[in-house]
Order: sequence, then C-alpha cells, then structure tokens
Amino acid sequence: MASQKMVYMDHSATTATDPDVVKAMLPWFSLMYGNPSSLYKIALESKTAIDDARKKVASALGAEHKEIYFTSGGTESDNWALVGVAFANRKKGDHIITSAIEHHAVLHTCKYLEKQGFKVTYLPVDKDGRIQTDDLRAAITDRTILVSVMFANNEIGTIQPVKEIGSVCRERGVLFHTDAVQAVGNLSIDVAEMKIDLLSLSAHKFYGPKGVGALYIRKGVRIDSYLHGGAQERRKRAGTENVPGIVGLGVAIEKAVQNIDNNVSRIRTLRDKLLDKILDEIPNTRLNGDRNDRLPGNINISFQFIEGESLLLLLDNAGIAASTGSACSSGSLEPSHVLLATGLPAEIAHGSLRLTLGLENTDEDVSYVFSEIKKAVERLRVMSPLYADYIKARSCNV
Repeated sequence: MASQKMVYMDHSATTATDPDVVKAMLPWFSLMYGNPSSLYKIALESKTAIDDARKKVASALGAEHKEIYFTSGGTESDNWALVGVAFANRKKGDHIITSAIEHHAVLHTCKYLEKQGFKVTYLPVDKDGRIQTDDLRAAITDRTILVSVMFANNEIGTIQPVKEIGSVCRERGVLFHTDAVQAVGNLSIDVAEMKIDLLSLSAHKFYGPKGVGALYIRKGVRIDSYLHGGAQERRKRAGTENVPGIVGLGVAIEKAVQNIDNNVSRIRTLRDKLLDKILDEIPNTRLNGDRNDRLPGNINISFQFIEGESLLLLLDNAGIAASTGSACSSGSLEPSHVLLATGLPAEIAHGSLRLTLGLENTDEDVSYVFSEIKKAVERLRVMSPLYADYIKARSCNV
C-alpha cells in the first residue's frame, strides 16, 4: 500500500510556488490585465509592474535593468543565447565551446548549430564534473565566438569555476554564457565581477511560477532576436508579455536573494546530515560530484548492484519524490550523460539517485528518507544476482 506521507526532495526539477509569489501574481490575471503595449491606464500599470520586476532581477545579478530580457524559461533563454550570438557573430567566427555535461537545452542547441555549419568543442570534465580552465584556454581559437558553460550542474550539483572561465573568455575576446538555472537562488551571483556576458535563469527553480524566465545580456553584446513579431522587450523578444509570471519572477528572486545566506546554511546542514548517514550506513555507495563545492541541496549517490528506476518506484511508494541518474523519463535505457562524462561505469550510473532538498524539508524528513532508502536498497540487493555474486566472491576471499 502506498504511503500517505509526502516528502518532496526533487527541488532541482521544480519548486512549489511561494504563497507570497502567488499573492503578488493574482491581481494581474483578472484585475490589472492590461496589455503592456497599450497606452491606457491599466496597460501602463502592467508596463510599470514589468519594469519593477526587471529591476529586481537586475539587482539580484548585479546587472543593469536594461540588460534583463524576460523569456518563457531556461530553455528559451539558453536557445536564444546560443543561436542569437552564433548568427549575430558569424562573420567573426564559427566556433563554440561548451562542456560535455550541459543541460540538453544547451547540448541539443549546439547540435542544431553544428547542422548550420558551426563547429562545437565539447570540453571533458574531471571525476567531479568540473572543466579545467587550461582545457578551455587550449580550445579557444581565433574563430571562437562563444563559450557556454553551466554555473552548476543540475544532476550532480558541481559548481564550475565561473569567475575563472569569465576571465579567460574576457582576455581572449570571447563571449561567455552560463546556464545558471540551478544556481540562481542557491548561490550568490555578480555578473560584472564574474565577467559573465549572458546568463539564463528560470523562475520555477527558486519558488517562482513555471513558464517564465530571463536572459541577462550584457550591454554591447551582439545578439540576434530569437522570436520575431512585435516590439516587446526593447525589440529583442517579440510576444505579449506574461505579466503575472514576470511579477511572480520578480518577487521570487527578490525573496531568494534577501534570504540566501540563511536558506543555504540550513539546507546544506540538512543535506550533509542525510548524505553522511547514507555514506556511513549503506555499504557500496559513492557520491557523484564534488563533496563540498556543490549546490547546497544536492545529493547524487550511486548504489551498486541495483537499478535506479526500481529504487525510485519503492521510494515513490513510500511517498518520497526524487529522481534517478538514468534517462528513464525520455524512454531511454541509457544512463545519464553527466555521470558517464565523469567516468562512472554505466552499470554503476544506472543505480544512481538524485535527492535535492529545499526550504520546506526538515530533520524529520531526513530521518524518514534515509530509513526508506536503506530499506529499499537492502530489498533490491536481495533480489540482485550481481549482489549475490559479490557476496559470494567476498566470502571466498575471506
């Protein structure tokens, strides 16, 4: 029988919209519903609300408000950054650099650009999922126009050396884009200090609404429009603005930045408690990603001798929402490209579990989740012929 208890530990997938955000959004659906492109009072109210939200996003990133452009989310922002820069700068060069562990919103866009005649270098990562800046320097040529490396990985949580990457790119006159969808709200970001030229974010990753995001574009960056039509977003991104969503994004990012130190400290403490218990009390496990330099709520663990999908089903039956290291949601039996890029064997990558903690998680949640993981792993290993062979081999060597 499925548990009536519900523990949500998949905050890297999405977050619940904060009640304060919902409250701020509600009037813009049915009371102040004017189209910001019109000239009457309720339209101007909408335009003012968008401008206010733009300033909040800019303040959170250390940017100017005119450098913020609202989009439908992280995927659109990533696509716009890569495609817009590539085509706007094609006369200068045709080479793009990214990493092997990017989100598919970047990787698939790079594959598209390759079909359009661009050349793409996919930088390798070390065992913790981090690129080496020496590899980046060696990869840059006189035809390189853009480097796109994510701020922090969505699966294993590893934080990239963003400031160093920005410095290398600025020295070589190459634009630097970072997919910061997982980082915003979890890490402090200053685009000027870090020499970031373009940055993608999505509201639903930090307790804002789904369907709205933003792209920071540093003043002076040459970039083509991605959507064509009206003159919205200073003629850069056509389409009637999602006013309620933009208002919600503004409130969510303002709250996230104001409380970031306390929130990060609390979530990291809970994460470390759960992580230590798993590693200490469940044998044949390994942590994926850097132990310390990772997103505060992220745990990615591989359990040998089991399948991640089976583990997920047992946890779901216990009321625990998590995710796995295999691309089961896409119908693929292949393990995560991120885990494989770190050198993890496929058979171990298949047994991976991602837990991402958030603001509502408690000590009680940690204890319950650990208990259910331990029971589930033990149950699955009893049924595993690989585990039986392991036990047999170990007993023979005693």
